Amino acid sequence: MPNYVGALDQGTTSTRFMVFDAGGKEIARHQLEHEQIMTQPGWVEHDPLEIAERTNTVIAGALRHASLTAKDLAAIGVTNQRETTVVWNPKTGRPWYNAIVWQDTRTDRLVSALDRTSKGKVIRNKTGLPPATYFSGAKLQWILEHVDGVREAAQKGEAIFGTIDSWVIWNLTGGVDGGVHVTDVTNASRTMLMDLRTLDWDDELLDIFGVSRAALPKIRSSSDSNFYGMTRRQGPVGGEVPVSGNLGDQQAATLGQVCTSPGEAKNTYGTGNFMLLNTGEQIVPSKAGLLTTVCYKLGDGPAIYALEGSIAVTGSAVQWLRDQLGIIQSAAEIEPLALTVEDTGGAYFVPAFSGLFAPYWRSDARGAIVGLSRFHTRAHLARATLEAICFQTRAVLDAMADDSGVRLALMKVDGGATVNNTLMQLQADVLGVPVVRPVVAETTALGAAYAAGLATGFWKDTADLRQNWKADRQWEPRWSADQRESSYKGWQKAVERTLNWTDVG
Repeated sequence: MPNYVGALDQGTTSTRFMVFDAGGKEIARHQLEHEQIMTQPGWVEHDPLEIAERTNTVIAGALRHASLTAKDLAAIGVTNQRETTVVWNPKTGRPWYNAIVWQDTRTDRLVSALDRTSKGKVIRNKTGLPPATYFSGAKLQWILEHVDGVREAAQKGEAIFGTIDSWVIWNLTGGVDGGVHVTDVTNASRTMLMDLRTLDWDDELLDIFGVSRAALPKIRSSSDSNFYGMTRRQGPVGGEVPVSGNLGDQQAATLGQVCTSPGEAKNTYGTGNFMLLNTGEQIVPSKAGLLTTVCYKLGDGPAIYALEGSIAVTGSAVQWLRDQLGIIQSAAEIEPLALTVEDTGGAYFVPAFSGLFAPYWRSDARGAIVGLSRFHTRAHLARATLEAICFQTRAVLDAMADDSGVRLALMKVDGGATVNNTLMQLQADVLGVPVVRPVVAETTALGAAYAAGLATGFWKDTADLRQNWKADRQWEPRWSADQRESSYKGWQKAVERTLNWTDVG
């Protein structure tokens, strides 16, 4: 009997494969970064073929390093950067265009025009999403309208669409040799093309974006005992293993944190920040700038919904300090640098590189550093970058409380940036609530493994998963209430300075 479950985590900046045992303990990992292609301001693309190659390499590498084979795996789950859009030819396996990444803002005029018409209301009512550059539908429309031959190819069955999960699963299950074209309810709920109530592609929404239903993947549960498909012997796994779990990365992290009861929430710190609050079987429309989304659907069970606050730029702001400004040589250097100063000296950094996401939804915003004087150093900017992550999270948490009436007594956190203890302390200070990090901080991959393992009986139910969750460290707030509110008021003034920088009319 297999003793492990594998999880492929295809993220915005890297792809990794992790293997977990029944206790949720990490057994193996291999991770590789991929290129960020930015040919124009606001454009962010990935090479789907590079991602497919990285996928094969990290799977084979993790298994090899741990001396595992396909026979050791009960199942494989997939989790992915959501909204990132790929169109490819199923007969050749070649993409028609680079993947357009969720951060990309080239569709700003398109979505702004939609939002000024009744179509914007239709999108909000059916999908729980505002018309925004963030989501897949407008990216797909851009490809159909700007890449020669794609629309005609789609009519002939030579161009199909997917978010990254669909691309990865299609390749894992055979590609041109019988690859399965599927997605799950969580990823489909991020496209502006699926009705939250029917959990199916909606004809009115498809018509708005000019998308053919035939080009779309079949929508399945996030954990499916019928499996999406099997890996191939000639592939990186080296044998047949059920691919039986699939969730968008933030929903996967929510399951990995075992936020399976209404009112439970988590916050993931990655390229961006994403806070999800489980609302159970109830669809809660947001009035405070949040998203209503599918949290997960396990087998034949009901869909579980969530409120989400999505922040575009958090960890990627640290990358910007490293790659564009050269202020640090590695992401890990930001913590000791920030600790060389007691505070930011009144400086604020609003990293609105892709506009502002929740709860503002302003695609006209652009990044700004305010409050500078000759006194300020790179250390102040490093600390302001960490505080920016925390202030953006505070704005989302306040909106979540307004929408749901739930005021969290504890914030569960996960993701790569949670290794930064200074960041976690600042987060507790800014929020005024304790912050707790689990032993397994990479809960995105763990959630994908959970979904896959539940489908095959590796784990019996979510109660089994809850027994695996263990706290690693907890941070208590240190700031006074006056300091907290004064600092946040300065942040709000800084946000105002970022607005109306681009014309999206």
